[in-house]
Formats: sequence, C-alpha cells, structure tokens
Amino acid sequence: MKRILSAALGCALLLCQSVKAEPVPLEQLQPDNPFPAVKLETSMGDIIIEMDRNRSPITVNNFLSYVAKGHYDNTIFHRIMPGFVVQGGGYTVDIKEKPVDEPIVNESGNGLSNERMTVAMARMDDPHSATSQFYFNLDDNTKLDPSFRRWGYTVFGEVSEGEEVIDAMAAVRTGHNAKVGWDNFPLTTIMLKRASIVPQ
Repeated sequence: MKRILSAALGCALLLCQSVKAEPVPLEQLQPDNPFPAVKLETSMGDIIIEMDRNRSPITVNNFLSYVAKGHYDNTIFHRIMPGFVVQGGGYTVDIKEKPVDEPIVNESGNGLSNERMTVAMARMDDPHSATSQFYFNLDDNTKLDPSFRRWGYTVFGEVSEGEEVIDAMAAVRTGHNAKVGWDNFPLTTIMLKRASIVPQ
C-alpha cells in the first residue's frame, strides 16, 4: 500500500524546508471557536473552508497561524491532479518555496476522512512532516486515510462555499514544468491572492 501511495502522490505532496518564525498570538486564532472559517480569495473565485478544531486542534491552529501571518497571500496552486487533489500553500508565483514553521504532529486518526471537498495537509513520507501546504480532495480519496498499518493525511476541514471554484481549478490544463521538473503543473497560473480568518 505504501508503494501505491508513493506512486499516486509522488511529488504531489511536496513540502518546504522548515525555518523558525515568531508565533502568532493565540487571540488572533479564535481559540474559543470550535469551527473557525477561512476565506481564500483566488484568481478563479472565492472559497470558504470551515475547520474542525475539536478533531484537529494542532492542525487547525497551525493553518490559522499561517493565515494570520499572510503566508498564503500571493501564492499559487502548484499541483492539479483531476479526480484526486488540488494542492497549494507553499510557492510564490515565480515558483520559489516560502519559508515555513516547524512540522506538526500528524492528526490523521481524528475520525475525519479524505472525502470529496475536504481539506487536508500535505506532507512528505515522514508522517509528522506537514507544514503549510494543503490540498482539496476532488474525490473520496480514502486511500489517504490512516489504517492500522500506516499513518494517513490529516483532514482538518471542509469546503462550505466555493466547490464550483475548486472544480474549475481541476479542469485547468496541466503539464510538465521544466523549471522545477514537476508534472501536473497548471499551465494557467492560479493565484491564492489572499487568505483571511472569517470574523466570528
């Protein structure tokens, strides 16, 4: 199964190298809100994701921290695999890696599944290597869920508005990008112009 996952994901779940950064004050992360929401303003339309802090507290706080710091502003969705995932959160428009915080603990055993239109954390082979990159599931990707034999990929929320935007992203033509050596790279740039925490 590990080989199947590696073949299916390959470089699809790449991450940046971690660097230390100043923590975001807790009060900015709506600590008393069990279901915080984030608005993603993209070049193809707006998306709102609702997160489940009860099930994924570490992952949600990590994601909100990147949002609060403006990490996702003016980044790109750099990998599209129709019927599988749309991934972003780590690269600038000129395809440079953004600095990231320390990796977080894997919370994939939280009972949430990689179902269509859920949002989850990308990571490397190390199960505890997720930093800033995330992906939208375009289908029910249960092979990314944990089992008694392996760690999974942590789901921490779902799309509450903008499913049509993600479906439109999935339809964008992709190809090989020789600059970075990636396949499944959108041939039309899809920008994440701004990410913001929705007020309570």
